[in-house]
Amino acid sequence: MSEHRFDLSSKAAPEVIAEREELADEACRALVRAGISAYRGNPDQDCDGRPGAHVRVDPLVDGGVLVDWNTQAELAAAAVDLLERGVDPSDLPLEIRHFEAVQTCMRDAVLGILASAGFQVEKADAHSYGSAVQVKGFTR
Repeated sequence: MSEHRFDLSSKAAPEVIAEREELADEACRALVRAGISAYRGNPDQDCDGRPGAHVRVDPLVDGGVLVDWNTQAELAAAAVDLLERGVDPSDLPLEIRHFEAVQTCMRDAVLGILASAGFQVEKADAHSYGSAVQVKGFTR
């Protein structure tokens, strides 16, 4: 049997995490001021089906401040249920198309709102973070 070695990312320094926490707090406040339901969380914490913008700090060196959009549990459950049953990817059911459209629209809205509020933002790496928004800092 061969030996497998995994290069796991290390955690960021405490002062970097503290800066990210402050940035996450500011981003959350900016979203709430804009009328978006937003709340803070951490990457290890499930959002408990809470809808809205989940603002969190990824503690890894390559991590940062991330904003994920969570729909009401009913919408997500309908899409997951259909996916678990199996679907033809060339002819997705309305529930899945709607869920994907909501995720895309809300990601784009969060990007626009935070950019307008003076944050440097971009789409996060989809492979690592799905449809999250990454908050990099301030532009002001």
